[in-house]
Amino acid sequence: MSMLKGANTPVSAPQVRVELGWRSGPGVPDVDASALLLASGKVRSDADFVFYNQPSHASGAVRHEGKQTAPDGVRDQMSVDLARVEPAIEKIVLAASADSGSFGQVPGLYIKVLDAGSGAEIARYDSQDATVETAFVLGELYRRQGAWKFRAVGQGYRSGLEGLATDFGITVDEPQQAAPAPAAPAEPVRPPAPPAPVPQPVAPPVPASPPPAAAPSAPVRLTKVTLTKDTPSVSLTKQGGTSGAMRVNLSWQVRKQFQGWGAKLGRAVAMHGDLDLDLCALFELTDGRKGVVQALGNAFGALHQPPYIHLDGDDRTGGTSGENLTINLDHKDQLRRVVIFVTIYQGARSFADLDATVTLQPQHGAAIDFSLGECTVPSTVCALALITNTGSDLVVQREARFLVPERGVSPQRTIDYAYGWGMNWTPGRK
Repeated sequence: MSMLKGANTPVSAPQVRVELGWRSGPGVPDVDASALLLASGKVRSDADFVFYNQPSHASGAVRHEGKQTAPDGVRDQMSVDLARVEPAIEKIVLAASADSGSFGQVPGLYIKVLDAGSGAEIARYDSQDATVETAFVLGELYRRQGAWKFRAVGQGYRSGLEGLATDFGITVDEPQQAAPAPAAPAEPVRPPAPPAPVPQPVAPPVPASPPPAAAPSAPVRLTKVTLTKDTPSVSLTKQGGTSGAMRVNLSWQVRKQFQGWGAKLGRAVAMHGDLDLDLCALFELTDGRKGVVQALGNAFGALHQPPYIHLDGDDRTGGTSGENLTINLDHKDQLRRVVIFVTIYQGARSFADLDATVTLQPQHGAAIDFSLGECTVPSTVCALALITNTGSDLVVQREARFLVPERGVSPQRTIDYAYGWGMNWTPGRK
């Protein structure tokens, strides 16, 4: 049952999953979940804000897990390990923001708190009175006499995520505004004659000033980029995201599950636990060297030496951390192009009935995300994104290209053919 606004309930589970959900459709704005960790009603620093551009708290207690599409709508999820929350933190505010619209346009908005271990629902609050608000505090986890509780809040903001964040003490990076050009004079104006020089008294010597204080940390950037078919590419250079580590994440879930006679009818979906997707990358360096980063053959790559791409591991769940690889953009000048792709290693015959989201998170700059859309062909390999170094720019291109390998041709060789890599391939295993 949905809680009433202001009601609270105990939370006894040590780890919980917070699910923010709504019904999607034409004209419905995208919604993003966020969390603020508060001490005495404010964040201690900007690091206590967890959202799409800062997806994990330094303590590891709160993580933004990303969006998933379900038959009944969309949900954005966060994980909270209450046992790891620092003692100074008294409250975790659970919020939502609407992108390019208001919450009056978002049907079926709710927040759930679930036991991360059993999946049992602990609390649920449905928002039913939103109008022009562009940000909402839907609920909060808070300490009371040594235990955790959840309260349904339902407080809206008209000033969006920026207004909500600044209200709790976050310093927000504002876009730079170009200074207006001075107006040209209507007619030439003769400058006045310079005044006669006036003797100035000699100033006494000034004692040396103390060394300047350390510069404050960079303010939080709230912007993000969603790539679509109409706007498929973005410049990392213009976004200020060409240095540091860029994390690439692939998360997915099975839209439907079929067993027995359903599988015999040719549906390509296996049970979620049996599905094994592999995130991979073809790379070409500026010195001409080419190769692949993948779990197959234990070719996990390296972050601080060529190819400057590292695959974190091999995940089989998709719905939580998913598959991740990291690109070291401090060595971008040695990368000519990178194709990020995914293959089905086992558990399904195609990507049909899978919902997948790709997120590229530069260490500096806005997060970039996009969905793959629906697969309508018997594809076992999909090109996700193409990263190209033009010499003056670093560009991310959404591909979302489902490919069908020819008989006897591996998914890796199929990607090679499609993008003209020209490599020699031999069988491998995990």
